[in-house]
Amino acid sequence: MRRFINFFKSWMLVIGMVIGASSYLVYRACPVLHPAGPFLEKGIGLIQPVLLFTMLFISFCHVKPSQIRARQWHWRGLLIQGGIFSALAVIVMLFPLSRARIPLESVMLCLICPTATSCSVMTHKLGGNMATVVTYTILINILTAVIVSLFVPLLYPEEGLDFAKAFALILAKVFPLLIMPLVAAWLVRYLMPRTHAWVLGLKDLPFFIWAVALMLAIAVSTRAIVHYEKSHLMLLWITLASALSCAFQFWIGKKIGKRDCISSGQALGQKNTVFLIWLAYTFMDPILSIVGGLYSIWHNIFNSWQLAQLSKTTSYYEKTPHSGPAADGGLAHGGH
Repeated sequence: MRRFINFFKSWMLVIGMVIGASSYLVYRACPVLHPAGPFLEKGIGLIQPVLLFTMLFISFCHVKPSQIRARQWHWRGLLIQGGIFSALAVIVMLFPLSRARIPLESVMLCLICPTATSCSVMTHKLGGNMATVVTYTILINILTAVIVSLFVPLLYPEEGLDFAKAFALILAKVFPLLIMPLVAAWLVRYLMPRTHAWVLGLKDLPFFIWAVALMLAIAVSTRAIVHYEKSHLMLLWITLASALSCAFQFWIGKKIGKRDCISSGQALGQKNTVFLIWLAYTFMDPILSIVGGLYSIWHNIFNSWQLAQLSKTTSYYEKTPHSGPAADGGLAHGGH
């Protein structure tokens, strides 16, 4: 039984993805369920923000205001993500009719997409530093709002769309769900210490909430992929672009983070793909929304693999307590 529970925890993200994708496929295959579609879509739209707010609130209760400060790897990460996005945007503007435009813009979106709001949960689970991830999440959201607002009106000219309007739309989309849980957590920390202590005891709850939110997100992503009606070759290029972007960002993130490599890898590699899908639909070619669903699959598969590796390591240490984490710096604390 214990082995089954450990397996379930390690691969819960993959299980959630399978359930989410299967749920939509079952819905699509059963016409009798189709009338419930509008209600289900509205329900998901209402439930997801509540789940994310609750998850972030519990996670942010672990972070002190004094811990929110920039580190060296933050600036490196911002330079890499913003710099490559800008370079690719210039290439697209110079060759707007190129067949490579959609794959290039897919990479651009994968790079500039902000860190997932759930990243702090995964980072904590892997033994990383939640505070540094929260700080980077705030910084990359600011950078995304600025740089996307600068380039999108040039890439997709539209009457009435300028920097100010794009910037306001992006801020309105990402900041309420990011800043409000953080402020609420800090208010509870200082005004209701008993409640705060109780929340700190809910250690695994954010992870389970995230699994449910992921299941809903994958169901929506599956719908987008199923309804894809363009060239299948282009879908292959988008799939490849999302996979390579995911691998690159986890790799470079771990490189620039050094002793904080767990946090930096997650901060760059784990993305707010719901925002990516919204960004594509709102400002760019709707076909690019597919890359958000595909990226979500890649980064959650990698996260599941990391959890499985951590579970194996933990089981080994439990069997050999004399050589446990305390003896070598501790995998459970990211080696620092």
